[in-house]
Amino acid sequence: MPLARRVASVSLAFTSPLKPRFIPRHSLFRYRMASTAAFGLKDSSLIRTQGYIDGKWVDAKEGGVIRVTNPATAEELGTVPEMGPDETKQAIAAASEAFKTWRKTTAKQRHDILMRFYALMQEHQDDLARLITLENGKPLAEAKGEHAYSASFIEWFAEEAVRTYGEVIPSPFPHLRNVVIKQPVGVVSILTPWNFPSAMITRKLGAALAAGCTAVIKPPSETPFSALALVELATRAGVPPGVINVVTTHANINAVGREMCQNTAVKKVSFTGSTPVAKMLYGLAASTLKKVSIEAGGNAPFIVFDDADIDAAVAGAIACKFRGSGQTCVCANRIYVQSSVYADFASRLAEKVAAFKVGNGLESDTTHGPLIHDRAVEKVQRHIDDALAKGAQLVHGGKRLPGPGSFFAPTLLSDVPTDALVNKEETFGPLAALTRFETEEEVIKLANDTPVGLAGYFYSRDVGRVWRVAEALEVGMVGTNTGLISQAVIPFGGVKESGLGREGGHGIEEYMNIKFIAFGGL
Repeated sequence: MPLARRVASVSLAFTSPLKPRFIPRHSLFRYRMASTAAFGLKDSSLIRTQGYIDGKWVDAKEGGVIRVTNPATAEELGTVPEMGPDETKQAIAAASEAFKTWRKTTAKQRHDILMRFYALMQEHQDDLARLITLENGKPLAEAKGEHAYSASFIEWFAEEAVRTYGEVIPSPFPHLRNVVIKQPVGVVSILTPWNFPSAMITRKLGAALAAGCTAVIKPPSETPFSALALVELATRAGVPPGVINVVTTHANINAVGREMCQNTAVKKVSFTGSTPVAKMLYGLAASTLKKVSIEAGGNAPFIVFDDADIDAAVAGAIACKFRGSGQTCVCANRIYVQSSVYADFASRLAEKVAAFKVGNGLESDTTHGPLIHDRAVEKVQRHIDDALAKGAQLVHGGKRLPGPGSFFAPTLLSDVPTDALVNKEETFGPLAALTRFETEEEVIKLANDTPVGLAGYFYSRDVGRVWRVAEALEVGMVGTNTGLISQAVIPFGGVKESGLGREGGHGIEEYMNIKFIAFGGL
């Protein structure tokens, strides 16, 4: 996964000169935050425009702010503080102090608080989904789906809090008893991407809170309002001051990220984003040997064998490739179709893609929203131009759509050569690129010919092939005869350069230390 991806917020180098984001205190003019009424929420108090440190909503010490825009309209939604390393140190110190008491709460107490948090998320689901659409651009129906997914992590980890069992290990010595317990690791740094503004927060924060850890969150500068609204609800649910802290930044991201990874009070770093940035943060965290969870780049293969249910495969490709306008970490990036069913699959897929309605996510007939910013648009176009130059055929789309916002036409390419850029790096956009293959052995080799391995998908009705291919794909997660795999209960993560550790189903273990205690003299 290339650097200009979900974590554009992690590097200043990806700031568009056409959309100034950082407005210093001493500039000749001040951008003013849009009225909360412009968000159209039922509960306007969910709109928070400050960072959150030690139970207080605070501005940046230097007074700077970050403009947040709606990618569908290019209009400003509001501003959040441009914080720096000083505020980050303050947030970490607050989390460290709060950990002294939060770690001593019982699992049942943490369960109850998290269940109140979950209930509040459900109570405010319409507002939270609308926020996702406004700052991310995805259609409201998808935003509601993300909200449900996001809330499910809080519910899951509330239940996991009371299941952090230890064990008793039989001793070979009659006078000794062996006991293993699990304890929270401590302060956790959480860095999240913009493509799931809500769910990527709760997948990490829910596990941390359930385990008894405290947290400092750096949300993406493109989509901070969802994270801040979640913190407001967590506070209402009874999470004590200092247990959750939020530092918003864009221009100071390098200094803030360094502090979050190298501060000795931080005991774990959890990051979702690009592989290059993951490597950088991993290196910083290694200076003090912190625990690290990383969900990094993907380049998912989607394979259609000649014995597949073609209608089901087309439906799976639509769901897998075009969800979020192709801006998901597990979306299909390389679509391999066996020659004997290639024409049939391509024609049916083209018919579905042609029926998409691209537009503002708040409009009821919109099926697909904008890309997050113009850099994403430019990358999709670059991948298309490269494939066409190497012999691919344009079936549908292929260009930016006119008007405001970062819209790109859903695109289908056929006869894409294996050396095209789209087959070598993650597009992160609405581009479906079809490549032919002849044999099972050939396509397995193609699918595994990448340094990353997050997810992979294939369609086949041969049970023997299902087992062979599922085991052969070098990825952390496989979808067989389905294009949707994400759930709160599964161990989410990849292999190779797609990351370390797992989130979701087994995620609470990543936030705990195992301690062995030998009881002697018995």
